[in-house]
Amino acid sequence: MYRTRLLASAAVFALFVMSPAQAQECDAAGTVGTGGSAAAEGTSASTLGTAGACITDDGTTSSIASGGSAAAADGKAQTRTKINENPNQLNAQTKAQAMDQGTFSKSQTKTRVKDAELHSRTRTMSHVPGEKPSMDRTESNVILPD
Repeated sequence: MYRTRLLASAAVFALFVMSPAQAQECDAAGTVGTGGSAAAEGTSASTLGTAGACITDDGTTSSIASGGSAAAADGKAQTRTKINENPNQLNAQTKAQAMDQGTFSKSQTKTRVKDAELHSRTRTMSHVPGEKPSMDRTESNVILPD
């Protein structure tokens, strides 16, 4: 009898401890994201970045992500991502570049969450020697209401 009560008490305690916290509704929420790719004669580079924020009575919750890839048939490729956090903002930056002698492709994405503003920008460029470079820019900005 004692063992049954102890087991029942442990089960109730486990249910209480393991039950999820109540989710709060966002007073304002938004997401932002950009990405892009560049390619030229055996080289390619792609990057993307995304961010989101939710404003509640208790404050703001934010998230950020960024990444990329690069490839070269015979040359060099590199990718790097940095994410920085401080009490005022989140920043993410990804750079991807592929080179094969004079031919190259590169892409760069910067994403930021600061206060109630979400911003993301991607720039891409590819070049083959003797030809005009190909460039593109994509930008997205969201300002959350107070």
